[in-house]
Amino acid sequence: MTVTAVRPAVPLPLVIIAGCIIAAIGFGTRGSFGLFTLPVTEDLGLSREQWGMAMAIQNLAWGLAQPFAGAMADRYGSGRVLAVGGVIYALGVLGMAFSPDTLTMTLTAGVVTGVGIAIASFGVVMAAFGRVVPAEKRSFVFGIATAASSAGQFIFAPLGQGFISAFGWQMALVYIAILLLLIIPLSAALRGRTESVPGQADLPFMQALSRAWGYGSYRLLVIGFFVCGFHLAFINVHMPAYLVQCGLSPEVGSWTIAVIGLFNIVGSLLSGWLGSRLPKQMLLAAIYFLRAILIAAFLLFPVSEITAYAFAAGMGLLWLSTVPLTAGLVTLFFGPRYMGMLYGIAFLSHQVGSFVGVWLGGYVYDMTGAYDLVWYIGILLGLASAAIHIPINERTDGNFALRPA
Repeated sequence: MTVTAVRPAVPLPLVIIAGCIIAAIGFGTRGSFGLFTLPVTEDLGLSREQWGMAMAIQNLAWGLAQPFAGAMADRYGSGRVLAVGGVIYALGVLGMAFSPDTLTMTLTAGVVTGVGIAIASFGVVMAAFGRVVPAEKRSFVFGIATAASSAGQFIFAPLGQGFISAFGWQMALVYIAILLLLIIPLSAALRGRTESVPGQADLPFMQALSRAWGYGSYRLLVIGFFVCGFHLAFINVHMPAYLVQCGLSPEVGSWTIAVIGLFNIVGSLLSGWLGSRLPKQMLLAAIYFLRAILIAAFLLFPVSEITAYAFAAGMGLLWLSTVPLTAGLVTLFFGPRYMGMLYGIAFLSHQVGSFVGVWLGGYVYDMTGAYDLVWYIGILLGLASAAIHIPINERTDGNFALRPA
């Protein structure tokens, strides 16, 4: 049995452009939250662990909601899901601006914003792309979507810092919430859902998940993706504060996050291009191994603007380059019909890693006054993830009912 891809309601280039802008806005906003660590904790009297817990819950809520957001996009269409997600995301960020205490901040910044990110995420955008893009071009198009997310990070990091410097952290969040509402009109271009050929079984959520989880390579992929989330969330949330602790200015922290986003444009495009030519699992193993080496090198040298930007450039090349390869393997294993849901399950593992990385960073800092232990854990996890990806088989799951288009 096969699955047919939907003919897009608008021309394919416009679908890709609209989806990339949504990915840039959604991920760029999320990538700017680390800039608020110092002003929010100082103004509200929160500890690093309390702020880190709110961000950790955000990542966990994002991960828990992502499979359901993907399943809704698979069934009802990405456009509707993205529009709803844009509203929830904007409300969560707006709520952050007026949260007076830890509990309220955890609810708005953590739960509401996390759910909004999931429903308006680049995962839902890539599910839409997977339905309308030919199989041989999916890896590269996934790379384009991931690069657009990185471009958003490059834009929103200095923009967010500029808003904070000019208007204060509360009004900065208000302006960002307004920008998030642009997702609503853009989502109209991503209408449509995947259709099965006549007579094909429409598997329930749990049955499709059960069949997918029975495939060993998928399980390894899901487990390895935990490490990606750990690295990204820890660096994104705690790196600006870490650099200030090392004697650098907050502007260096914001530009470090921006440089990561800039170089990941190249890394994501290169990853998507290589993913259509080389074994994806070996590329993923190389990425995690290089991350471990890069973090170790960063810790060996005294922190300066040069080493911060050099680390950001190197990490940027490896930042979201895992995403097109992981998404590409999911569609290769199971086809596009349940791509939103099954990539969402993998992304849940990613976000559990994000939860641990963000929370552990705040906890270790409060306990020791430094982030060193978390950096060392990041090195060990990178090496472990590299080893996990090597045994993955790059082939279609023969026991799954659906086949790639």
